[in-house]
Amino acid sequence: MRKIIVSILLIPFFAVAQTYTKQLQVFDNYVKQGMKDWELPGLSVVIVKNNQVLLSKGYGVRELGTTNAVDDKTLFSIGSTTKAMTAVCMGILVDEGKVNWNDPVIKHLPDFQLYDPSVTRELKIRDLFTHNSGVGNADFLWSVMNVSSDEILRKMKQVEPSYSLRSSFIYQNIFYLAAGKVIERVSGMPWEKFIKAKIFEPLGMTRTVPLLKELTDPNQTKPHYKVNNVIKPIENTSADKVGPAGSVYSCADDISKWVMAMLDSSKYKNGRLLKPQTWVEMFKPQVIVPPGQFYPTQQLTKPNWMTYGLGWFQHDYKGKKVNFHTGSLAGAIALHAQLPDEKLGYFFLGNFDHAELRHALMYKTFDLFALGGTRDWSAEFKKLYDGVNNQIKKQEDETIAKRVTGTTPSHGLENFAGTYMDELYGEAKVELNGNALNFTINNFVKAKSEHWHYDTFRIAYEKDWYGTGFTAFILNDLGKVSELNFEGMVFKKKE
Repeated sequence: MRKIIVSILLIPFFAVAQTYTKQLQVFDNYVKQGMKDWELPGLSVVIVKNNQVLLSKGYGVRELGTTNAVDDKTLFSIGSTTKAMTAVCMGILVDEGKVNWNDPVIKHLPDFQLYDPSVTRELKIRDLFTHNSGVGNADFLWSVMNVSSDEILRKMKQVEPSYSLRSSFIYQNIFYLAAGKVIERVSGMPWEKFIKAKIFEPLGMTRTVPLLKELTDPNQTKPHYKVNNVIKPIENTSADKVGPAGSVYSCADDISKWVMAMLDSSKYKNGRLLKPQTWVEMFKPQVIVPPGQFYPTQQLTKPNWMTYGLGWFQHDYKGKKVNFHTGSLAGAIALHAQLPDEKLGYFFLGNFDHAELRHALMYKTFDLFALGGTRDWSAEFKKLYDGVNNQIKKQEDETIAKRVTGTTPSHGLENFAGTYMDELYGEAKVELNGNALNFTINNFVKAKSEHWHYDTFRIAYEKDWYGTGFTAFILNDLGKVSELNFEGMVFKKKE
């Protein structure tokens, strides 16, 4: 009798798997071809359908130049797909009655201040998740500064707004850091410990870590970037200072458990992460995303609408609602998507910068396992992104063509050397090195330069995957060097 019962319990899984055998083979071949076309060293893919994992598989290698294969235990950065996890963390505290989505942020973070006092007063917990606070992108606070998370939040008072509160949409990582600080203040537990205790441990995500500094397992991928037309492994970019916005590392086997929970109203084997109404709140459209502001893929998928929930982008595809979010750090990419009406979920982890095979496989998953269709999304997106990259190259060539040759700096290079300061941007040091100027921003970002024209210099970053850019010196009314404009950040020279 016991053997009969066990067999009956296993029937649903095998029935689901056998139903999609042909589709899985088509998908597998499509992934392999896509990797060649997009030059991806390695990736992992998860597909979940009707509460069963149809696919959890690694492809390729963890690092070019090695034979270390990616498997379903290989750890990747999940980037900004972390944001949905942070939203769930807050939702757990909402369910516990410790916070409300419409609480003023300063109720829980009384020292938190923004440039506009009225926005400081009116900003709600919900606003931390929806990118419509009025404050534009402020990633320079962690990408060119080596300061604490608390100092990043303190500096937000100096960041001038780009638009009025809730009147538009500009992607904003720093407010997810603020959400993490609310979680810490309300729960008494740092975000990185809270997410472990409340999400990773209940779901059995035993290999997942919240911060890069905790990534010690040797079965991890290296990020890759194309530099001077050559793809090479690079070092990991740390997002630990803004952890709640995008610092989690996971693998296909672990992330499949998260995908299933988010599809099935946050349920897992021993319970649920959120109350049903709070889970629904995660996916309610909160703000409208202006058309064309984000993903170029929309030029081909042509959604009728695009919104943002609590840590999720949303749009329509073939009459169905799609919830999704990408994750991107230098050389590392991810994408989490779900077609809730079809109980279909997808997660992609990759190790090559902005290889948009991730989008192609999302729509291929929807077509193969739910909606039908044979459109070659990979080929179409490759052509689209090749065009985008060609346009960027054209603009760069046009900039180079505008160079005024035969000019010299207004002063000897020694007069440009010195220390430049700004209350918001920090410190820029300019040092004379032979016949060239070297730049160090906040003892964190370094670049060499060559004279371009007049008082403008072209810079090449020490980390070559950062690329190149331009910096210009500004003279005061007396003709003396007084300011430095480094990639849009303006510093005043110390006397």
